[in-house]
Amino acid sequence: MLGIVAAVLFFVSFLINAADISTNDAFSSTNVMLLGLTALALHVAGIGAGWTRRR
Repeated sequence: MLGIVAAVLFFVSFLINAADISTNDAFSSTNVMLLGLTALALHVAGIGAGWTRRR
């Protein structure tokens, strides 16, 4: 699940950068990209990988 979130954040970051959209400092292209990298790192670490049943 976090892998999909990371892909969406990377795409939004690309659109902000490619379209030269003027945003405030909180939603700059670099900050959105770093959020995507954080989500991707959590996904690779196994956090948020899916639902598991414990018996």
